[in-house]
Amino acid sequence: MVKQERAARTRQALVRAAAEVFAQDGFVLASLTSISKKAGVSNGALHFHFENKQALARAVADEAAAVVRTIAGPGRPGGPDPLQRIIDATHALMRRLDQDVVVRAGFELGNGSRRRDGAVDLRGRWQAWVEEVLREAEREGVLAEGVSAADASVAVVAATVGFKQLGADDRTWMSAATLVQFWDLLLPRLASADVLGGLVSGGTRTDPAE
Repeated sequence: MVKQERAARTRQALVRAAAEVFAQDGFVLASLTSISKKAGVSNGALHFHFENKQALARAVADEAAAVVRTIAGPGRPGGPDPLQRIIDATHALMRRLDQDVVVRAGFELGNGSRRRDGAVDLRGRWQAWVEEVLREAEREGVLAEGVSAADASVAVVAATVGFKQLGADDRTWMSAATLVQFWDLLLPRLASADVLGGLVSGGTRTDPAE
């Protein structure tokens, strides 16, 4: 049991170290030596857990994907309506992108043409979830007149992905205050009058992935 716990801690240290190196240097320039050094283990210990750099990248992406699945999960019976779910999820996602290097690296590893073998397309998953929830909002009649789920998803996905990119150099782009400004501007155009007053642009719950 002690050996298993030690092995699990070593593996987790390697995943986090890999995420930090990938986020700083990019996948191509990242070296296994720099990753093992940052994790405080030998190269031999690294190879015991991961065959190569691609395997490490998959582990980082898988861990990031687990966080995103928790944030962008199915609605709970009696839980927030679709629009509030999206607001809450954007706050949770930006908070994790700001604070968790594994999630940041996972998004980059699964990014378009730079996607690594086996890496999860987290941006694609996020977009699909936003579109699905906005279609639910459209069916429930809580979107403003003349607003379609397709149009709304363009605005939400473009803004959140843009905040993540801009946040690489200035973390205020991923702050709660920035998201509140965004939602305060968008919601009067997005939500029907019946639900607008009940929506909280600052979010209504803590990060479900924590």
